[in-house]
Amino acid sequence: MKEMKKIIVSALCMIFLFASCEDDLDINRDPDRLSPDGVAPATELPSAITGIVGAQGAEFAIIGGMWSQFWAQSNAANQYRTIDAYSINSTNYQGAWNNMYDALGDVRNIKRNAFEAGNWNYYLIATTLEVYGSQILADWYDDIPYEDANDFTNFEPSFNTGEQVYDLMIADLNDALSKNLASSQGSAPQSDDFIFAGDMSKWVQFANTLKLKIYLRQTNARPSVAQSGIATLGNNFLSEDAAMTQFIDEANRSNPLYESDRRQLNTATNLRASTTMHSFLSDNADPRLDAFYGTGVPLNQGDYQSGAAPASISIVNLSATTPVYFISAEHSMFMQAEARERYSAGAGAKALYDAAVTESFNKWGFDAAPFIASGGVYEYPTAGTLEEKLEAIITQKWISSFPGNGFESFFEHNRTGIPAESSVAQSDPGYVSGQFAYSVEGSTGGEFPQRLEWPNDELTRNANAPSTPVKITVPVWWK
Repeated sequence: MKEMKKIIVSALCMIFLFASCEDDLDINRDPDRLSPDGVAPATELPSAITGIVGAQGAEFAIIGGMWSQFWAQSNAANQYRTIDAYSINSTNYQGAWNNMYDALGDVRNIKRNAFEAGNWNYYLIATTLEVYGSQILADWYDDIPYEDANDFTNFEPSFNTGEQVYDLMIADLNDALSKNLASSQGSAPQSDDFIFAGDMSKWVQFANTLKLKIYLRQTNARPSVAQSGIATLGNNFLSEDAAMTQFIDEANRSNPLYESDRRQLNTATNLRASTTMHSFLSDNADPRLDAFYGTGVPLNQGDYQSGAAPASISIVNLSATTPVYFISAEHSMFMQAEARERYSAGAGAKALYDAAVTESFNKWGFDAAPFIASGGVYEYPTAGTLEEKLEAIITQKWISSFPGNGFESFFEHNRTGIPAESSVAQSDPGYVSGQFAYSVEGSTGGEFPQRLEWPNDELTRNANAPSTPVKITVPVWWK
């Protein structure tokens, strides 16, 4: 992954001629091997951002998309059978954990140096990225190293509980947001910031939107914390994508999901359309169906032993240039809509929902207007119950997570139970389109996965890691 980070950073510097790369980034020197003290933030930030992008955009995206039932393992291949059968254990897919912590090492070094220099711009950027990456880890694994992970000399960090991590993340965001950006010392972020090109007003919005996400995740486990926290946030949230967009269709320079699944495996047929998402879009005549999938029929979730002709089964469409979204504009608006329904008597929720669905359609080149209009299949249920409104919001959020943010919709399904879980197999005539179906080859006795196991690498090399493995069917703390 370190080599991949250097390749991506170098390629982006050469292609887009980032000024910060010309001035501060020697592409012949690995930022991971520089002395951590006093490293120019513009030197380390590209590596930090691309590291997080690689961690979330490859293995986490594959697993998240499978468990969000965007796609199923092809019946003509076996690359992801352990994922589709819920048989992942502590020895599988350890790279995402290691890669995320490698990236967070860069992030935390930027944060440390920025604090010492009084560079509050980079301090806010680094803190926001630290919390973003850490929440993904905490939602996958529950207990993770957080406090001790800030000490780059400590190779055996203690684990914080998931609940502790959540409180620490809020405290860290509040601390970074409390700094006076106008008095920031030293260099200002520019094109080394692959997300907002140094626009600090957008980083403030990103941090606030992260706080909203953190509080919403606690609606079941700590409803009073969620409500009181959201009440303090105001309305300064993202209205555009927080994303990395600088990908091109060349080896090691493309979207990491495309790169890892298509280019590196040298096949375009591993991921097939899941009946779950495909049937929902098809039954609602949603034009995003043709953008997401090729021609053909879908595959029932986990049915990789199917005798159907592989050529007849729809292949998932992936693009080398798709952005990697940290938080998309539509996800920001869906979260705001949910918060309005829960805590503000629904004021403005419909407008936010409509705008979010519209944005999702726009990204694929389609018009949402007939779908959200009165009588449309995605019309917001203004007169409905809270449960009906949440179903509309979270269902559309699920669709808008395709292709690379399936981990986010997987977490949301675990939190809300939306989409609903089917009581029958997808081969049953009574199957309701869009309902999550237990994998045909599932190995967990009918229980859906809730998390990932701690990686064996961490368990064996860190004496402070948990001593008792936790299976993937054990919920994380906030469920």
